[in-house]
Amino acid sequence: MDDTTRTELEAAAFRRLVAHLRERTDVQNIDLMNLAGFCRNCLSNWLKDAADAKGVALSRDQSREAVYGMPYEEWKAKHQSAATPEQLAKMAETHKH
Repeated sequence: MDDTTRTELEAAAFRRLVAHLRERTDVQNIDLMNLAGFCRNCLSNWLKDAADAKGVALSRDQSREAVYGMPYEEWKAKHQSAATPEQLAKMAETHKH
């Protein structure tokens, strides 16, 4: 497989993952972090890091909107619930530094 095709396939997979996460608003970021070690914010940070590495102007807010499909604060107001004590305990356990 040539590099251009691989990049196109990787980009398509990324877009599909982002679309899936936009549809699954019932899945909280803390659940993603606890189960997979990354969340929507991580994806948006990785997108910003890639833009920075290429010298492309992309703000943190723009990268989050690219992942969330709306401004982050709007997504939080519509879809984010308060973390439960169980979720917070799992986060503390799985993300020890």
